Amino acid sequence: MIVPKRVIEHYVSKEPFDPFSIEALTPEQEKYYLASQWQLMWLKLKRHKVGMLSAAILLIAYVSTIFTEVLSPYNLQTRHADRIYAPPQSVHLFHEGELIGPFVYGFKVTLNMTNLKREYTEDKNTVYPLRFFCLGDKYKFWNLFEATFHIVCPAKDGYFFWLGTDRLGRDMLSRIIHGARISLTIGLIGIVISMAMGIIIGGIAGYYGGQTDNIIQRIIEIFRSFPELPLWMSLSAVLPVNWSPILVFFGITVILAFLDWTGLARAVRSRLLALREEDYCTAAQLMGARPRRIVGRHLLPGFLSHLIASATLSIPSMILGETALSFLGLGLRPPITSWGVLLNEAQNINVVALYPWLMLPVVPVIVVILAFNFFGDGLRDAADPYK
Repeated sequence: MIVPKRVIEHYVSKEPFDPFSIEALTPEQEKYYLASQWQLMWLKLKRHKVGMLSAAILLIAYVSTIFTEVLSPYNLQTRHADRIYAPPQSVHLFHEGELIGPFVYGFKVTLNMTNLKREYTEDKNTVYPLRFFCLGDKYKFWNLFEATFHIVCPAKDGYFFWLGTDRLGRDMLSRIIHGARISLTIGLIGIVISMAMGIIIGGIAGYYGGQTDNIIQRIIEIFRSFPELPLWMSLSAVLPVNWSPILVFFGITVILAFLDWTGLARAVRSRLLALREEDYCTAAQLMGARPRRIVGRHLLPGFLSHLIASATLSIPSMILGETALSFLGLGLRPPITSWGVLLNEAQNINVVALYPWLMLPVVPVIVVILAFNFFGDGLRDAADPYK
């Protein structure tokens, strides 16, 4: 018995399939295949969770430098002579079973005559409620105008030392917030200078090659042969002692940038050596384009994303360089406040043993350095979106 074949209808289009036609792409495919280089980088960076978290941390840190005076509970120079080396205060919500809101307890201070140390104990009978969006210490916002507005303030007749005080009774939290403005901006200013030097010098070496490349490479090798920290120290010691704090700040920035351009220059040089042989570069030369236009208009945009990733990974070295120099007393000096300057006050091991909260400025240094490294790692992966 012959069983008749069952005809199965199919609903697939009989039209010829063109894989490059817009109609053949799903919305997700269309979004990917028609995206620009920067959109592809963003799509891949979003999938790097640690990199995005690090970017959020860095964004918060840099935005905070704009509103440093507002975020600080106290003015940078405010001193509490009766609260020298006060320990960090804990923030509480409940007092004797009753919800009061954020508050701190007062201190009872006694002087230990054996070791001549001030000893602080919590006074549970003294409650200082914290005030938010309040008027407190007077400051000059960006040296433009005077103001008294703060996000958080101590009670009118009380005090609030969340991270303790230093040897002059200055609030450590306020000083760390103020120090972020210098320590974070010195990396950005320095990387702008070093990127400019690296792109120009590396571009010349990579585009022209030959004897020009050999001379520049020997100069780079001389720079890289010096030990980094001793060279920083020797150049920082050359800065005149009578310079103003602003001049010292820019002097340290230029020193760090002047010694950090070599790695970026070599990266630019290696990429240009390969890209200058491409057809579009030859076409630009035949059309009479100048070398500056060829490099800036045609070659650099081809690996600009890699330059940004390299620059992001270079900023932590500049922050660490400033911190190390200031810690050793050869970098920024008071009245400028940076994380390195704050750590300089914690050099004495006896002070650290008695007052360990003076080492707290090292925490934001570690967090920012790790955030930059993770963010740079994410950018480096995203810079090659086809990988």
